[in-house]
Amino acid sequence: MSTATVRIPEKKRDILKVIASFEKREMKEIISELIDEYIERHKETLDLLSRPEWVQAIEEGKAEVAKGIKGKSLDDLAD
Repeated sequence: MSTATVRIPEKKRDILKVIASFEKREMKEIISELIDEYIERHKETLDLLSRPEWVQAIEEGKAEVAKGIKGKSLDDLAD
């Protein structure tokens, strides 16, 4: 396992220390759990971004929005 330094504002760090103490856990366990939860929440996004055709579709949609072009309806996308 690698080591990383994370800078946390003092007030948040103090609150985290209180929570860790109350739960009888180490801060590093709580932080690791939070990172795991964050990664899990973003897995779907990472999956979509790993597909070039989806990235292209997203970029095309963003360009259309920027130009004021009306996009496709959900019904159009389902076909």
